[in-house]
Amino acid sequence: MPVRHFLTLKDCTPDELQHILQQGIALKKTWKEQGDHNDPLKSRSLAMIFEKASTRTRLSFEIAMTQLGGHALFLSPRDTQLGRGEPIEDSARVMSRMADAIIIRTFSHEIVETFAAHSLVPVINALTDDYHPCQLLADMQTWYEHRGPMQGKTVAWIGDGNNMCNSYINAAMQYDFKLRIACPEGFEPKAELLAEAGDRVELLRDAKAAARDADLVVTDVWASMGQEDEQRARMKKFMPFQVNAEVMAQARPDALFMHCLPAHRGEEVTADVIDGPQSVVWDEAENRLHAQKALLHFLLVENRA
Repeated sequence: MPVRHFLTLKDCTPDELQHILQQGIALKKTWKEQGDHNDPLKSRSLAMIFEKASTRTRLSFEIAMTQLGGHALFLSPRDTQLGRGEPIEDSARVMSRMADAIIIRTFSHEIVETFAAHSLVPVINALTDDYHPCQLLADMQTWYEHRGPMQGKTVAWIGDGNNMCNSYINAAMQYDFKLRIACPEGFEPKAELLAEAGDRVELLRDAKAAARDADLVVTDVWASMGQEDEQRARMKKFMPFQVNAEVMAQARPDALFMHCLPAHRGEEVTADVIDGPQSVVWDEAENRLHAQKALLHFLLVENRA
């Protein structure tokens, strides 16, 4: 059986993504009710390469491996020869002969693609500048737990056309929902993704128009990691795209609000929204753990050669 990687949502079929979702819900239920008593990843190791800072990603993957009976090893650029210029191809060849799976949180998406091309074990994209597929697994699980299937629903993405936005475009195609994106000119998501998605995705310049009758409203910080020096300039351009009570009022009465965190209250979202009754951000954050347990199980147990 060939090695399976998870670099974007498109690395799985819609049926496989639905299976991972249901597995995440089942693993969550079992853990909360009785704790896991079998160890499907006993004696397995996950190498975690982090070139970007992390809270939820590191905690969720490390704890996921513990709960599944395995071990996670955190590696910063200072801890490996990658940080001293070793070719990505060579690092992939060596690490994949020791670890059972590898996650990478980095800047360029080409890094994870190159690493995966030379790895003997599954490689998981734990965030790049282009995509954040693991967050979408958690988002889709959270939606399902609260509202059921995502098929046919309408999602409003409001803010920067960043890695999360790109992954929501992939999700619209894989989970079969309509996506409206509201962003300032010059901050659009990847053009090739918009073209591929066709009429499933609509690009707008008005936050309220995007949110109108939406089932789910989602946003993210206006300046991602590595863009901190652009913070002030971005503030002026993005303020009309703040998710506030007026924007949420355009959505359906039972609409949910999500944010991958960390959040800047008073910038991309107001406190009354993120801390309000429609917000499910804490369930969303917790589900990073359970969705990634399901992903690890899928890659290391169900698709084991």
